[in-house]
Amino acid sequence: MTHQLHELMRDSLDHCVKCTICETYCPVAAATPLFPGPKYVGPQAERYRGGDANADASLDYCSSCGICTQVCPQGVKIAEINSQAKAELAQERGVSLRDRLIARPTLAGWMGAPVWPVANWTTSFGPFRLLLEKVLRIHRKAPMPRWAGRTFQSRTRARRRAPNPSAPQRQVVFFHGCAANFYEPGTGAMAVQVLEHNGLEVIIPKQGCCGLPLQSNGQYDAARAYVRRLAAQLAPYARAGHDIVATSTSCGLMLKREAHEILGVDDDDLKVVSERMFDICEYLVMLDERGELNRDMQPVDMEVPYHAPCQQRGHGVGTPAMELMALVPGLRASQVDAVCCGVAGTYGLKAEKYDIAMEVGRSLFDQVRASGAPLSVCDSETCRWQIAAATDRPSVHPVEMLHRAYGLG
Repeated sequence: MTHQLHELMRDSLDHCVKCTICETYCPVAAATPLFPGPKYVGPQAERYRGGDANADASLDYCSSCGICTQVCPQGVKIAEINSQAKAELAQERGVSLRDRLIARPTLAGWMGAPVWPVANWTTSFGPFRLLLEKVLRIHRKAPMPRWAGRTFQSRTRARRRAPNPSAPQRQVVFFHGCAANFYEPGTGAMAVQVLEHNGLEVIIPKQGCCGLPLQSNGQYDAARAYVRRLAAQLAPYARAGHDIVATSTSCGLMLKREAHEILGVDDDDLKVVSERMFDICEYLVMLDERGELNRDMQPVDMEVPYHAPCQQRGHGVGTPAMELMALVPGLRASQVDAVCCGVAGTYGLKAEKYDIAMEVGRSLFDQVRASGAPLSVCDSETCRWQIAAATDRPSVHPVEMLHRAYGLG
């Protein structure tokens, strides 16, 4: 299947007419001359790969944001071609210790959780961050999440119910991802309370990492193992007719389509999970369209800038967060005119790419600061950490605004 998928990706490049629209929209190519653009390293270079031909080293500067595929008028799978080529490059060069570590958030999560006060102090201690940069090449100013101590899973063990095929419309499965489990359990708790406030019983099964960081860092075999294990954990619920909702828009997209389209995972568990997978804002808008969303909301008198992250746009569902915030009395949300925050998961953590990431996100940061708002809103956890670090003000998930409006705080 992997070989067949690679051939399908290669076939799509024949539709490239070299219109350079992808080059125009690429945030990385606009920020640095080190990356010549997605057309050059993607469809154009792919024709010459294979055999003894190596991938161009500049390919490593692609952030895998996926914007090129989204804007291509010919349907060329540019981001997918580039991702597979990056995996080949990683296989040829080998994978550094840094890239192996940052691509395994569950490992970092479990290591830091038992000693969370020390772990949080260490990652905010300047001399240690400087040492980390010199040894592992993780930039000393890159945004690092703070461990919450007790994991979201440990707080919600009572919700590990077996799937109930007789009540699929009253139960929903929550896929929280690594971020909510180790670093943002409050976001996970708010998501659960908002879903319950809308008449749903929330099930939180045992679950692991989706493998997206591994995929982004070219470690395809490990990524496939992770996503297959996660799909097997969630599949019984999907087969019982339960929808699955995610607060991590990137992890949700991984299960919805990226694991199949990029990694070539094609087993039955992933297929049934992908058919039932929804981003939480997408799901709540769907409830509203059916007349099932609770609109009894209190006023939230606030202006907030909203950033739709790259992976959220990859869902192809518009901006459901903006639709939901428009329902909140007094809340004035405006979408910023910026395509990317620059961090791209783990990309902006790397010492050689940190400055590029900051340049990519500069327009976004300027607009958030200029808004004068006390906080910003964004669907992606790594983007929120990047925006908060760059603007010195909190960035929250859209579900937090609904949580306030429902008076659940």
